[in-house]
Amino acid sequence: MIEMTTSATLHALVPLVADLAEDLPEHERLRRLLAALRTVLPADAAALLRLEGEWLRPVAIDGLVPDALGRRFRIAEHPRFAQLLAAGQALRFPPGSPLPDPYDGLVAQPHAVLEVHDCMGCVLQAGGRPWGLLTLDALVAGRFAGAVALDVLQAFSNLAAATVATAERLRQLRVQAHQAPPGEPPASDQRTLLGQSPAMRQLQRDVALVAASELNVLITGETGTGKELVAHAVHAQSARAARPLVSINCAALPDNLVESELFGHARGAFTGALSERRGKFEQAHQGTLFLDEVGELSLPVQAKLLRVLQSGQLQRLGSDREHRVDVRVIAATNRDLAAEVRAGRMRADFYHRLSVYPLHVPALRERDSDVLLLAGFFLEENRSRLGLRGLRLDAAAQSALLARSWPGNVRELEHLISRGVLRALSRTPHAAAPGRARMLTLGTADLAGTVAAAAPAHAPAPAPAHEAESPGLRQAVLAYELRLIEDSLQRHGGRWAAAARELRMDRGNLQRLARRLGLGRP
Repeated sequence: MIEMTTSATLHALVPLVADLAEDLPEHERLRRLLAALRTVLPADAAALLRLEGEWLRPVAIDGLVPDALGRRFRIAEHPRFAQLLAAGQALRFPPGSPLPDPYDGLVAQPHAVLEVHDCMGCVLQAGGRPWGLLTLDALVAGRFAGAVALDVLQAFSNLAAATVATAERLRQLRVQAHQAPPGEPPASDQRTLLGQSPAMRQLQRDVALVAASELNVLITGETGTGKELVAHAVHAQSARAARPLVSINCAALPDNLVESELFGHARGAFTGALSERRGKFEQAHQGTLFLDEVGELSLPVQAKLLRVLQSGQLQRLGSDREHRVDVRVIAATNRDLAAEVRAGRMRADFYHRLSVYPLHVPALRERDSDVLLLAGFFLEENRSRLGLRGLRLDAAAQSALLARSWPGNVRELEHLISRGVLRALSRTPHAAAPGRARMLTLGTADLAGTVAAAAPAHAPAPAPAHEAESPGLRQAVLAYELRLIEDSLQRHGGRWAAAARELRMDRGNLQRLARRLGLGRP
């Protein structure tokens, strides 16, 4: 049961009212709100979730595990969230409610019962529309019993609505200061730029700044860092957001089709050209063209692209007719293009046309605890896909993730989590049937082979124990693979895309194999 006085509630509310007049970072403003709420109501955890289409996204948490902040909850899969949104006011679920709790296993108390036993929540209204949810959870049944708890939560929800409205207004003012278009990009794509580390916050600020301009952008970073997501974020926050974003992977283009793909072709331009066809530039007219792996383009193609970048004019292959396009170009590469210019593999004028505003995507090892936030996102994806009741990391697994150097960056983390979930399912047969497991916890054993060993970023993978009986054969195979890669690279002048096509491999997989074999960083 809850006992409280009006003075205690006012004592918690007064500092929050004062905060409304302060220019605080949004995450700090919302964190203070939840912390104050927990001083009045005896909750083990509190969360503020923003409504984005059919999803709810946590924007602030207090008392939940760090990876909860990276999760995205589909409303249709969480009936408690759906009921809270429909209720329109503070609502408490009885301890015996059969509805699954989205926070089961996510309350940050390592030696407590994992499942939530008492919870309540309230809709936040902003501008006459539902903005999101404020939720409270407790691990002890009956913690929120009594009407006074609902009254206090309703009072806090009104203040929370004012807080988020203030934060939203400040955000809009900053956007207007950069002359960006009003409003927000649609939130239908959940693969957004997740991260709260200093490096990611700086990247997010840079994206917001350059998106408001018409400048060409060059995105650099290691393989697997999320360069394509950055390109999508720039487009979504630009004045061209309502127009197409057309993507093309330059590394996957055969040399004889590059011009046709980029500029289009006329009928009869080559064998098989049975009709006239628009290229990627024309498809992206008044929108954005994303050139991924731009460092793989040959010098002749760079020269032809330069003309389009300079004048907006192009000719379809096999045609003398000029076409004018209005396209913003965003390019991405994991290469050092300045070094490519010095080596003569890239035109200096082409490089400078692309790199008007460079954006560098930090490696995952430079992003502090963002690892757990991203892990939460991938855990929720797997939970939803497999129909599980809950999916979490134990404390040892969290520590192992934080200790990893992540040579494969975010993509490596995504694949690791997916493998770990399958391993956890395989050791708990009763959990394999969708919806039957109440909780599935990943430990270090489920992440073994990559995280637990925490091997150096470029160290060759150790041979499995059963291969120790034939080290000669193993070494011979490794030497043969290395020789094939070296010979192919030599034939193609060091171009990884061409070598990958010859060896019938994905370019990224080829580069990772080369690193494991000790060939050095591509």
